[in-house]
Amino acid sequence: MVTGVFGGPGVALRTLPATIERALGFGPDPGPVEQFAAGLVGAAFVCSVVLALAAVTGPWAKRKLFADFTDRIAVNRHGPYGLLIIAADVVRLISKELIIPEQVDRPAYDLGPLLVTFSALLGFAVIPMGSGVQIADPETGLAYVFAVASLATLGLVLAGYASNNKFSLLGGLRAIAMSIAYEIPLVVTGVSVVLFAGTLQLSGIVAAQQAVLLTLGPVAVPSWYAFVNPFAFVLFVVASLAEVGRNPFDTAEAPTEIVAGVQTEYSSVYFVLLYLGEFLHIFLSGAVITTIFLGGPAGPVLPGFVWFMLKMWSFFLFTQWARYSFPRFRIDQLIGVGWKGMLVASFANLVLTAVIVGTLIA
Repeated sequence: MVTGVFGGPGVALRTLPATIERALGFGPDPGPVEQFAAGLVGAAFVCSVVLALAAVTGPWAKRKLFADFTDRIAVNRHGPYGLLIIAADVVRLISKELIIPEQVDRPAYDLGPLLVTFSALLGFAVIPMGSGVQIADPETGLAYVFAVASLATLGLVLAGYASNNKFSLLGGLRAIAMSIAYEIPLVVTGVSVVLFAGTLQLSGIVAAQQAVLLTLGPVAVPSWYAFVNPFAFVLFVVASLAEVGRNPFDTAEAPTEIVAGVQTEYSSVYFVLLYLGEFLHIFLSGAVITTIFLGGPAGPVLPGFVWFMLKMWSFFLFTQWARYSFPRFRIDQLIGVGWKGMLVASFANLVLTAVIVGTLIA
């Protein structure tokens, strides 16, 4: 365990499957079957945690927050604080008839929702959540997260094209236009963090943020990259808002213009997968921001896993605030902001970061 100067536990060197192997007594050199079994148990645990978060935020927290913003009364009749609305919504949605429109491209129609959901779950495989909760820690961890998360755009495009609906097709085209315009600034801004940390490995990026940046009287400011490079932090958060389709960047499913975009022709389980994937990607973006800008699981007193969850939830709350506070961009405005603003700013940040890092090393 690497212990940071700020906030106790840093990042665990032993991954969750390795911890499970040790707990089950597989010995120092487990075979492939034991490794697979331990990895499966670890993946099931992480998926359960992430899916539980999405299940709570989708039917319940989203409605509660919307009610607070609009001075209304949200769900409050199904169990304490309306929490049983989660179970009610699950039963209601899954029990609905799965309606397949005529003349759809069936393989692509089936594959689209699966890609949207499972691309987010795959991204969580390399996120160090603290307290030893990390399935794998490859040297190319950040590149892996960007790669698998981008598969969601392919899923949206497939869903829009395969639905044989002009509104769905427009939603898919908007999704890929947004992806191209904002994924490049997202990745370029992430590269500026890699220059500071000197590694793509997420555990290494977290470990590089464990020192104290400066001391202001009794307050120690950690060397989180959100404090080291706040401009890059703001750029990454804005680009992440566009990636998860939250206001003012939700043109891919703008209900006042294109019904519901790629979701228009989906029902029952397929609609649940698209809806679930939306919230999973919000939490994946929050997990990445927490890892590369907010010190990962670092924090005082509380366990690292608790700090990680609090930071990730903070990003979710920010996306909901943005959703209910900002008007939607038109598609031409959205693309203009991406190509003319975010792209230029991200490359400027990368060049400035390279100069600063080069000067410090020299």
